[in-house]
Amino acid sequence: MDMHIFQIKSNQTLPSPGGILIASPLLNDYHFMRSVVLLITHSEEGSMGIVMNKDFRYHISLNQLAPELEGSAYIPVFKGGPMERDTIFFIHTLKQLKGALELGNGLYMNGDFKAVQQYILDGGPLDGHIRFFAGYAGWSHGQLQQEIQRNSWFIGKGNSERLLHDPQKVLWNNSMNDLGNPYTLWSKYPVYPSFN
Repeated sequence: MDMHIFQIKSNQTLPSPGGILIASPLLNDYHFMRSVVLLITHSEEGSMGIVMNKDFRYHISLNQLAPELEGSAYIPVFKGGPMERDTIFFIHTLKQLKGALELGNGLYMNGDFKAVQQYILDGGPLDGHIRFFAGYAGWSHGQLQQEIQRNSWFIGKGNSERLLHDPQKVLWNNSMNDLGNPYTLWSKYPVYPSFN
């Protein structure tokens, strides 16, 4: 039997905007444990991403933050990362939205927020099309590359179907499974091994 299958190692693929970072099952940082991060920027100066599968302990809604949307259906705001939690970001598939940053694979970030509010008020579909986040994840010069070399992150491809359709609770597992073996095996690694 090849014992290397039990050594959790990064796929050492180069990260790029529009790709995803998938946390190693051994990464136990409070903010990033079992997280999937959509990479927005990556350069020599540093990297920035949005955590796609974390919620706040006390749920926040966009309706609370934007009075214009008070009467519309509940719109959750997810935890995008530990930095600048007072800033709202939105990841979406609305390619016609003015000012949106194209990330590739059918994904965009931000854009004209007034137009988004009108889209919501007009009954535009949200599920699978747009998600809102407070805060972001950031890495300084060389920091992300060091974490990848320490096997803290695996690199995958961003996919609007996966990132905007999958329930948050299964996004990490599904993203690991998308990488194939041995990542599929590692996705079964228990969150708290000492409890087994």
